[in-house]
Amino acid sequence: MISPRDPAPAEAVDVDPSVGLTADEVAQRVAAGETNAYQPDSSRSAGSIIRANVFTLFNGIVFACFGILFALGRWQDALFGFAAIGNAVIGSVQEFRAKEALDRLALLNAASARVRRGGAESEIPPDQVVRGDILVLRAGDQLPADARVLTERGLQIDESMLTGEADPIDKHEGDDALSGSIVVGGEGAAVVVRVGADSYANTFADEAKRFSLVGSELRDSINRVLTWVGWSIGPVGLLVLNAQMQAAGGWERAWDTGTWVQAVVNTIASVTAMIPLGLVLMTSITFAVGAARLARRQVLVNELPAVEGLARVDVICLDKTGTLTEGEITYGDVTVLRETPRWRETLGWYGTAPDANATARTLRDPFGTEAPLDAAETIGFSSARKWSAVSFRGAEGTWVLGAPEMVFGAAATDAADPLGSVVMERAASGSRTLVLGFAPASLSAADAEAERLPDAPVAVAVLTFREKVREDAAQTLAYFREQGVGIRVISGDNPRTVAAIAREVGLDAPEGVDARTLPEDDAALAAVMEENLVFGRVTPDQKKRMVIALQSLGHTVAMTGDGVNDALAIKTADMGIAMNSGSPATKAVARIVLLDGKFSHLPDVVAEGRQVIANIERVSMLFLTKTVYATLLAVLFGVLVLEFPFLPRQLSITDGLTIGIPAFFLALMPNAQRYIPGFLRRSLSFAIPAGIVVALTLTFYTLSIRGDVDVDALRTGATIILAVIGIWILGVLSRPLNRYKGAVVGAMFIALVVIFSIPPARTFFELVDPGQDAATLVAACGLIAIILIEVIRAFQKRYVARSVAAGGAHAIAAHPTVPVRRPVPVGIAVVLVYLGGLASALFGLLFLLSRYDVTSTEVVPVTLIGSGIMLFGMLSVAAASGLGRGSGLSRVFVTTLAAILMALQLWSLVEAHEFSGWSLAQIALHAAVITALWLPAGRGFFRPVLRAG
Repeated sequence: MISPRDPAPAEAVDVDPSVGLTADEVAQRVAAGETNAYQPDSSRSAGSIIRANVFTLFNGIVFACFGILFALGRWQDALFGFAAIGNAVIGSVQEFRAKEALDRLALLNAASARVRRGGAESEIPPDQVVRGDILVLRAGDQLPADARVLTERGLQIDESMLTGEADPIDKHEGDDALSGSIVVGGEGAAVVVRVGADSYANTFADEAKRFSLVGSELRDSINRVLTWVGWSIGPVGLLVLNAQMQAAGGWERAWDTGTWVQAVVNTIASVTAMIPLGLVLMTSITFAVGAARLARRQVLVNELPAVEGLARVDVICLDKTGTLTEGEITYGDVTVLRETPRWRETLGWYGTAPDANATARTLRDPFGTEAPLDAAETIGFSSARKWSAVSFRGAEGTWVLGAPEMVFGAAATDAADPLGSVVMERAASGSRTLVLGFAPASLSAADAEAERLPDAPVAVAVLTFREKVREDAAQTLAYFREQGVGIRVISGDNPRTVAAIAREVGLDAPEGVDARTLPEDDAALAAVMEENLVFGRVTPDQKKRMVIALQSLGHTVAMTGDGVNDALAIKTADMGIAMNSGSPATKAVARIVLLDGKFSHLPDVVAEGRQVIANIERVSMLFLTKTVYATLLAVLFGVLVLEFPFLPRQLSITDGLTIGIPAFFLALMPNAQRYIPGFLRRSLSFAIPAGIVVALTLTFYTLSIRGDVDVDALRTGATIILAVIGIWILGVLSRPLNRYKGAVVGAMFIALVVIFSIPPARTFFELVDPGQDAATLVAACGLIAIILIEVIRAFQKRYVARSVAAGGAHAIAAHPTVPVRRPVPVGIAVVLVYLGGLASALFGLLFLLSRYDVTSTEVVPVTLIGSGIMLFGMLSVAAASGLGRGSGLSRVFVTTLAAILMALQLWSLVEAHEFSGWSLAQIALHAAVITALWLPAGRGFFRPVLRAG
């Protein structure tokens, strides 16, 4: 492919510019395919998107299992298939959105092209332009194709959207004029030399539009887990299937008796449990919700994982024009060196002249109200000579407005000269300077034609101009500095001007680096990028190389911009950000578009990304723990040739109420935790040991109880154990507990109790009375697993803290506080809360399971007491971590829970109709907790309730 930085050399085109092509010549070129019609290939086909999101290995496994269960008439066990369907739909929608944005990539916005054909001018659609057409160029026109200038009169073209150079460029006969550039002054004619896909603008499109998903640590980590599971699912599935067949009496007997159906169902239960499909779905939903929130703040997210991306960025590269500045020149001030009549009126004429350029037009407001003057002879401004001149009718002399050094030479840079002193002082601040001079002789027609500078001009006034800096730029950059994000300003403009703008927005940039002096060696370029902040005269190719150089140093790079010249760098960066005022190309390849152009929205994006990362990390521990214990259970039961202790529908209970549904709510909670690399490592540091505990507990339970109870009772007991441990893990990972998380955990626990209590639900999920012996074993296994989970979480938090410190990061908390010495009574209360909570959980579970031995009239109160004691005991343990941090809300919360537990224990004494030392001990323990928390010694330790949480 032709590089957009180096357009292909064009063959000579021999066309009479005064006549243009004839109708026959146009037809010949159309037949030869030399038209400007450009139909870019789709960035990614619809079929490839469907294949990537629907026809995956795991979807194939899940849908196959889904179909088998339906074919066997076991639709009740096929609930897991709907999660896979939802994940495929959301993933496809996400990528179709990205495809739509990339397919809209169009650099040329011109409504029509003006051409000369057969000696007559006409306007035609840009796609009907052919090679060899004569373009008639006037101010405001956008070139539809690459052309070569044939004739010109003061022709100036703005190529800033292509090159980043802010100043218009004078075009002379033989110069190239590139597609996508805009005529800002003068007029001329040019012959089209490159069309369609060969044009400069469209080669940008071809390179920029290549499909690529934004880098996402969450997505990459999850895909890594899926790969691991994918490699193991085949052999593990065969191992489990063999074990289930053997448990059913062997392959031949199972086939003859029909018990192979249950063996297949058991195998499907074990296999589907290994796949963390809910984690993929939850990540997609979280990204989508984050994108919707940002959309309400006028931030468009082109790819959903970009919500995460900016939170990981540690270097942000900014284009000056259109990003730090609004792309407008503003008038600064004037310093009068010599009082000369009519100098104000002259500046007014410059500001109101019909062909005034952008800089001159800023003089309209301060000087445009002066008495109008009538020009006799003029020399228009040229970016090559950088001055213009005018003589007025009825007045002697010539006025010159231009760059000081171009009009007055060395005097403009001599600090000892009055002019040089003022110019150098203004230039040091980064302002653009122009000088207004006066020469005694008037311009003649010959002088104007030859563009001769009049003799002996004297400096009358020095004018300064500045680019208008965005009001929110300084504040936003200060935010990024506070967050430890490095900043690089990269622009195609003058390095001195760029450095001045950078200083104005608070960057410590004494001078800018001229990109024309940058080394070609990539390693050397990376070193320069690491040491300097501001770069000017940067080409589009260099912008891309700069991004790659920073990435080579291990940085996660964001690039902002609005011009076509920024498109390749924005596409290459880890996070591309475009202003809505920019070119369509830039917006289409950017991951994020600021719709209202406000730079100040970027902190909102960072906050949303942090929420996504922190919350997905929390819920990933739930899903990965399930993957670990499901895989281990499959292996253990396969090796030990045991019948799998769950039906798929029973696993749906624990998956839905201890993982899937609460994960949805937890993933959408506010969370300002700063990004720390190593998401997967931290998640697995809890998930692996916790999963091992769950798997070993269930294996021990099955080995201990099999043969003593029927298979339905065994499965019910296993389901109860898994539900109890799952809800406890949910409570552990929800810490520190607040109202919202407490409500989520409580609601899930209540839902579990309801499912285990209501006859229709028990019938559907095949839940039965496990019996007294099984109930006792269930309670013991649950308590041991809970204690081990608490120990694992304590060690995992220490491991995470050490790894974070070793990585040079600050505290995990978003707003770390200065540690305060904990009063002794508070420390005692924390210990008592943990002990009392664990004891209550055990007592509550035993009391709840005793409902199978009571009369029908006592079932409801026993259920309420047992589930209440277990729930509030668990919540009190979850809230204990807040006590240790001095949370006033946690103190109120734990006090309330302790009071409720005391009341429930009293109720249990009434219902049991007998004395219970266990209940009395717990009442005394919770009373001691309340007393210790509210002793005067703790008053200064606990923060006010309104600030806690």
